Amino acid sequence: MLTFEESQQAINQLIDELPPEIFKGLNCGVALTQDTLYGVNGLLILGQYHVEPHGLGRYVTINYGSICTAYGHLNQEGFREKLKETLHHELTHHLEHLAGDRTLEKKDALDIRKMLGLQ
Repeated sequence: MLTFEESQQAINQLIDELPPEIFKGLNCGVALTQDTLYGVNGLLILGQYHVEPHGLGRYVTINYGSICTAYGHLNQEGFREKLKETLHHELTHHLEHLAGDRTLEKKDALDIRKMLGLQ
């Protein structure tokens, strides 16, 4: 597992590895939070893509507390990989939103239904 500070450094490095075009329109950036969040379905929320109403901003949050709860048993490299997966997942939501595509959103809904045994 990584500390919060190490996770922040890892997120910054992961961001630096990506082409700047990916962040177009993500005017409020990426934030690592201490939060441990659960959805109404009881599942952990590892990260979120946010679109504020009235064009106030788009941003990504990565929930360190949620990732620790789910993956705190992993070594540093495994934990870093989960941070990377979460960041890339949320950035994909951003890019699809800009393109008017909801493919990942629909896949997420289907995956959640499967995890809950509803499909």
